[in-house]
Amino acid sequence: MKSINSSLSTTALRLALVGLLASFVSAVSHAQDERGKQLYVNCVACHQADGSGMKLLNAPAIAGLSEKYVAAQLGKFKAGHRGGDAKDASGLQMRPMASLLASEADVAAVSKYIASLPSKPIASTIEGGDPEKGKALYMTCQACHGADGAGNDLLNAPTLLNQHDWYLVAQLHKFKDGIRGSNPQDTTGAQMRPMAMMLADEQAMKDVVAYIQSLSK
Repeated sequence: MKSINSSLSTTALRLALVGLLASFVSAVSHAQDERGKQLYVNCVACHQADGSGMKLLNAPAIAGLSEKYVAAQLGKFKAGHRGGDAKDASGLQMRPMASLLASEADVAAVSKYIASLPSKPIASTIEGGDPEKGKALYMTCQACHGADGAGNDLLNAPTLLNQHDWYLVAQLHKFKDGIRGSNPQDTTGAQMRPMAMMLADEQAMKDVVAYIQSLSK
């Protein structure tokens, strides 16, 4: 009888400890969520409260990007591996904002909050792109970004869905011109440079972006 009571007491203790641990984890997670929301206030002026971005300020849509990708880009901006080129005007805008994040915990918190924002369809603004031609060009992109454009964290490839077409074209230009992805410390950015260089001209960029936009519909 004593053995049974002892076993029950041990089980009850274990359950109590598991409950306490779960409560602690939940409290920490809630605190991180609140911290991320507070930190995101500094991002609202450009990226807007819903993370949909703003063309006037060259701010892309960031809602729904993965935590890993957002954290990686913030780290690059903080270190100057991205946005350090004098020709990268919009990238230079982000460096001081990223520097406001004082710790890795802050980067993690705001990255988690951004990832939690629901991604929304965005209207096309660029004319003259041919999605049928772009589909063939996208074949070189889908190995990393996926046939559906949803991206792949394991390959450091962000989702391309529900992103502004003007932003995608601008980034392709930056990669192709070496404004982005040429810093020796930006190994993931360097993966994109040869891909962008395969696009012969502005028309090819418009075509592949037109196809990417069709994936969001």
